[in-house]
Amino acid sequence: MQSHHILVVDDDAQIRRMLRRCLEDEGYRISESSDGDNIEAALRSDPDLVTLDLNLGRADGLAVARRIRQASDVPIIIITGKGDTIDRIVGLEIGADDYIAKPFHLREVLARIRSVLRRSTGRTTPGSGSVPTQAIRFDGFVLDPARRSLTGPDGQPVALTTGEFDLLLLFCRHAHAVLDRDRIMDLLKGHDWAPNDRSIDNQVARLRKLIEADTRHPQLIKTVRGAGYCFTPQRLD
Repeated sequence: MQSHHILVVDDDAQIRRMLRRCLEDEGYRISESSDGDNIEAALRSDPDLVTLDLNLGRADGLAVARRIRQASDVPIIIITGKGDTIDRIVGLEIGADDYIAKPFHLREVLARIRSVLRRSTGRTTPGSGSVPTQAIRFDGFVLDPARRSLTGPDGQPVALTTGEFDLLLLFCRHAHAVLDRDRIMDLLKGHDWAPNDRSIDNQVARLRKLIEADTRHPQLIKTVRGAGYCFTPQRLD
């Protein structure tokens, strides 16, 4: 499935570079524009979301927002150092979907982008992508996203809490990738994780008890020392 495409409009090359690196690390495709002069041409690349700075040198960011909205219904997140309340109100009235003032934290930007994309596309499951309907099979287990159920190798249902199911689905969708706690917390949007607690570790421990043959030597959810966790089924389809 194709990743979301985000157009970053900002006259600060350092900000564009920072956003590009962060968003590409999360699997997004990025286009850049340093001003709003050719915004209509930039929109022809068909972005799924636009981040827009209001300080674009000679260009008026609010005027650019109006031109975007006239040409497209693409979601807009205004990211700017202009923190005046009137700018925020005008930006939202023009049709922006969200407003973030500089300086910002990258995790906040990621959370806002995911929230706006989720609202605009109806995607609600952990991680990026639309709701999967086809059953996922791994090492004798069958995970059914539509029914939110797990069946064991013996054909019997395995009782999962909502958090355990979402975490297992997340691991299935990121199989063989090492995920640290921060990445897991970001992908499991909508859950009230505390950044410094052991909630993720406890959830993994409970999940291991349900799907591992030997929790002392886990073969499905492995700990990568100093890096996080990796879901390593022998077969996944």
